[in-house]
Amino acid sequence: MYIYYISYLNIPGGIDPHTHLNLNCMGMNTADDFYSGTKAALAGGTTMIMDFAIAHKGESLVEVYDKYRELADSKVCCDYGLHVGVSSWDDKVGTEMETLTKEKGINSFKTYLAYEENMLEDDELYRVYNKCRDIGALAMVHAENGKIIQMKAKELIDIGVTGPEGHVLSRPEEAEATQRAITIANQANCPLYVVHVMSKSAAKVVSVARRKGQVVLGEALAAGLGTDGTNYWNKCWRHAAGYVMSPPLRPDSSTPGYLMDLLANGDLQCTGSDNCTFNADQKAIGKDDFRLIPNGVNGLEDRMSVVWEKGVHSGKMDPCRFVAATSTAAAKVFNIYPKKGRIAAGSDADVVVWNPNETRTISAKTHNHAVDFNIFEGMICHGVPEVVITRGHVVVEDGQVNKPCKVEREPYTGPVIQVGAGTPEKKIPESPIIGDGTEFVSRGKTQSGGRNLHESSFAFSGAQIDDKDPKRIQTRVSNPPGGKSSGLW
Repeated sequence: MYIYYISYLNIPGGIDPHTHLNLNCMGMNTADDFYSGTKAALAGGTTMIMDFAIAHKGESLVEVYDKYRELADSKVCCDYGLHVGVSSWDDKVGTEMETLTKEKGINSFKTYLAYEENMLEDDELYRVYNKCRDIGALAMVHAENGKIIQMKAKELIDIGVTGPEGHVLSRPEEAEATQRAITIANQANCPLYVVHVMSKSAAKVVSVARRKGQVVLGEALAAGLGTDGTNYWNKCWRHAAGYVMSPPLRPDSSTPGYLMDLLANGDLQCTGSDNCTFNADQKAIGKDDFRLIPNGVNGLEDRMSVVWEKGVHSGKMDPCRFVAATSTAAAKVFNIYPKKGRIAAGSDADVVVWNPNETRTISAKTHNHAVDFNIFEGMICHGVPEVVITRGHVVVEDGQVNKPCKVEREPYTGPVIQVGAGTPEKKIPESPIIGDGTEFVSRGKTQSGGRNLHESSFAFSGAQIDDKDPKRIQTRVSNPPGGKSSGLW
């Protein structure tokens, strides 16, 4: 067990690699849009998010990407990136994947083994993974067996199980889909990122595959680390429905601790939130049929505090591993390191002043989300971001988000110069762009990241094998924030 007596830490801004803001589900949008969601992120110490532009069957990947850029650019309070969801396969999809990677900077594509409108068959999955390999992109997977879920859900409804408990009962913990996706990706010689690892069985499958040398990365969620699935049996329907997400939280109360153990020892690499929020009246669409309850929970604001509380404060994780799990690992996996995930000259000035001794009580009454419920309600967390700086701008002070305030004044009634056609325009200099790989978006500006995922055998710490500056090989440096990891790929 680690015991730390420290005052303040200056750490890289957090990176949440898994959010769903402005997501349309069953004809309604999530409670959090790109404004409220990124505002909540900053309040919690996260200075970059990665959202999903999900193309349903028959939709153009490029058009969906453009739509999400339009939705996000005018609203975001912090930097963001996009993954693109692939729900079908044909030659056009393959061409658009290549276009997105080469022209738009997308380097990660999410696939689904669940949800009828998104689910891929095994042969389609194999073709998508082959394409990811060829274009140097990272494949991602939502690993649940959608067809079995549909049948089991119907069986439960037929015997009268209509409440939120039916959601978890229809989704057995056996990690068949996780194993299947890893097997197919390995046969395609394609790295695979398993999103929201929520059960012991799925975590074990990821861990065993990594020990065999397969290139697999696992993502834990704040929800899976901070609470459990016993809430689905709560007598209050609203409370139980508030925890409905997929894959579901597991009722085994030892699961959060088990997942934290794997995150601490490096078997799981990143921590996301899967923030996808719906208010009570939205969840209530499924009051008589759990299959209709919109899936999703909060977590963007509380992610870093929950990981610190359950990881560092509990003694399972040291502060360096905390930085890796909440920031640096994601920066390296998605090719935005060292612009993100590091405090150094040339990196973005995304810095959090973290107070590990301060506590806060999580509550829907005080959070910055636009949703009326919080799955961590009442949790006391040690570890609070007192100051948050994004790209050199202080956006949070003393735990409070800085908000622009309008100055009330009399209207100006004086003369106004008439600008002619010949008046030269003042050009605003662009921020310097480093690297030639993946791009992310900084308040509407496209920025460059790093390297081809498949040609780089980089570690999760230290200098990279394909760094372009040869002088770095001869320079003695400390490990970057996040520390050294035993995982190589």
